[in-house]
Amino acid sequence: MVLPFTVEQFFGVFRAYNEAVWPAPWLLGALALLALYLAARPNRWSSRAVSAILGAFWLWLGLTYHFAFFAAINQLAYAFAAVSVAGGLAFFWFGIARGQLHFQFLPRGRGWLGLALVAFALVAYPAWSVLAGHRYPEFPTFGLPCPTTIFTVGMLAFLTAPYPRAALVAPVLWCLVGSQAAFLLGVPQDLGLLVAAAAGVFLLVRATGARSVPPVAH
Repeated sequence: MVLPFTVEQFFGVFRAYNEAVWPAPWLLGALALLALYLAARPNRWSSRAVSAILGAFWLWLGLTYHFAFFAAINQLAYAFAAVSVAGGLAFFWFGIARGQLHFQFLPRGRGWLGLALVAFALVAYPAWSVLAGHRYPEFPTFGLPCPTTIFTVGMLAFLTAPYPRAALVAPVLWCLVGSQAAFLLGVPQDLGLLVAAAAGVFLLVRATGARSVPPVAH
């Protein structure tokens, strides 16, 4: 595949983004930890709060990264922005307006898978970035598409069925698109997107399954 930009231009976008939005990556990371806490300690409003956080992440991806920065080197960024914004609105609609997304960490298969993906996005991904030779500000911070997508799929693994498939579409699509960076742009940590893609497809298949554990009242 021939890309419409160079590797230097790609990492240059990271540099421009990080320098412009600092300290936003730290704030976004704090929100991610809050979402994880809310899934681990659910109450009647926690799932709507998690949905709001995930929705805000995807609006940020679409408007702040793709539209405002990535579009400077890739016209497809406008399509990526549209998909990301649609993904963010899906979290607001299904998770907040309709209350159909119930997040609850359960210490079993899907719960441990979700926790592993969250830990990879927040801890292993930046560590692997350093080992791969990436240095700030040309560094894929949290809030950029790939680590945020892995985190999102991890959180979606905490959903209690049934849940609408529409909430998973944007994250799964970006897993498939973003994983190409591992092979074409020298971002080996994006291989985590392949695992997230497989997890996302599994969650899509399981979306209409019967609810096996009663959720906390929301």
